[in-house]
Amino acid sequence: MRIISGLYKSIRITAPKKLPVRPTTDMAKEALFNIINNRYYFDEISVIDLFSGTGNISYEFASRGVEQITSVDQDYGCIKFINKTAEEFDMTIQVIKSDVFKYLEKSKQKATLIFADPPYDFDIDTFAKIPELVFKNNLLENEGLLIIEHSKHTNLSDLNHYSHTKSYGGNSFSFFEAPSSDEEE
Repeated sequence: MRIISGLYKSIRITAPKKLPVRPTTDMAKEALFNIINNRYYFDEISVIDLFSGTGNISYEFASRGVEQITSVDQDYGCIKFINKTAEEFDMTIQVIKSDVFKYLEKSKQKATLIFADPPYDFDIDTFAKIPELVFKNNLLENEGLLIIEHSKHTNLSDLNHYSHTKSYGGNSFSFFEAPSSDEEE
């Protein structure tokens, strides 16, 4: 995997082959970060990276100046690799070993942006738990976004708080946001 932009631009990070992961492709990651860059200043946001796997997305945020990053994954090998890489490059990434759904149930930590890259083979009900828990537990800051990566064959448009989807190759990103206070009235 390659870091696309920022302080660590062009750095290649090689994850152990035995990790149970499917890293986001460079093309999809670049498109996603262009969208985020048009909405936020990276040095002003906080991020929670769910199902973080190799840490690919967390490293990209760190490279672009995000200082508050939390990576959550239940696989010990992934956690160990993210910790090692973050330490090697002096990235401020808090790594939490937890089942993502248990983390979302118990966490009080808010973030500007929550990114989730769950297994593509989740059924729609399992995908639905992610926005359900994020919004029920009020984990997004004002103007915050939840972004879920999934296969282009998965349709999340019927889920609560859905905004839109962008697709790149076989990858899709669905965006979820709370209605603004103007819309609630």
